[in-house]
Amino acid sequence: MKLRRYYPLIPIYLLYLTLFLIGFHVRGLWQPMALLAFYAALGQAFNIFLGMTGYVDFGYVAFLGLGSYGMALAVSSLYRVEWLGGGIIVIGLLLGLAMAALLSTAVGGIALRLRGAYFAIATIGVNEGFKYLVTGARLWGGSEGIIISGDLREAFGVEVANSLATFWADTLLFIIAALAALVTLHYMQSKIGYALTALREDEEAARVMGVNTTKYKIIAFITSAAFAGLIGASGWALKMTYVFPEDVFEITYTVEAIVIVLLGGAGTLLGPLVGGIIYGVLKYWLAVLAPGLQLLILAPIILLIIVALPQGIIGVLKERVRGTALERVIV
Repeated sequence: MKLRRYYPLIPIYLLYLTLFLIGFHVRGLWQPMALLAFYAALGQAFNIFLGMTGYVDFGYVAFLGLGSYGMALAVSSLYRVEWLGGGIIVIGLLLGLAMAALLSTAVGGIALRLRGAYFAIATIGVNEGFKYLVTGARLWGGSEGIIISGDLREAFGVEVANSLATFWADTLLFIIAALAALVTLHYMQSKIGYALTALREDEEAARVMGVNTTKYKIIAFITSAAFAGLIGASGWALKMTYVFPEDVFEITYTVEAIVIVLLGGAGTLLGPLVGGIIYGVLKYWLAVLAPGLQLLILAPIILLIIVALPQGIIGVLKERVRGTALERVIV
């Protein structure tokens, strides 16, 4: 009986496994599949907050950026400590997670006492403010950033360093995305999920019924930010082997996360994965077929899909399979 609660993870993990195997076995497709994994992971992480609370965090990319700095700082500071070995990467992931979680605690403790549009407005300046703090105060290298390619080669050797920056960095994205899906399902089936659903539908009514709305919003906010930190640590710093504030604090990633979640279906489990795959495929192939015009073509396509399917693709599919056997796995 207990295993049934995990049935909704079956299509998600099968899709991730399929993407991984295609990239691993089909020559030339590893990077496209890794790109899809990045967008899916970004959507899964962002959906924990946007999808479950209905609140939009326009400063979300700040957590991605801090996660990148966590990995870069760990590698650049510890690469000479030989006995740590691969533990340096683990420390980088944990530091990225911790830094993102700490910032989200500070921001969430204040901003999440606001509601709806007021919260969205309050978060707009978080990312830009933090970026200018890093560059203006020359924090962590300032505008020059941190380059860790040489540190990785010195710590692990050229072959292992190259493997870490390609195969293992992308593999970590698949793992992080799978973990984000597991945590989302746990929240959806627990007291946290019921409280978040109640406040998303009617926050005032939930508060009157005794739900501590601020507490549960902060839980979702920190969880979502922590996964963003992990994505930044692996999908940016470890993969690109450098961190520049102008790049890692690029607000485009927040916009893409919003689009992915809305495209697949906010508040659904499968939606961010489907949204990430569709968005990634469209962006990749339009860049190949119409370089320079991809965003001009992509924007109206995404807009039409969202307008035609306001509940998202999985949101509509959930309604279609209600009462059937598929209802257990399409969540």
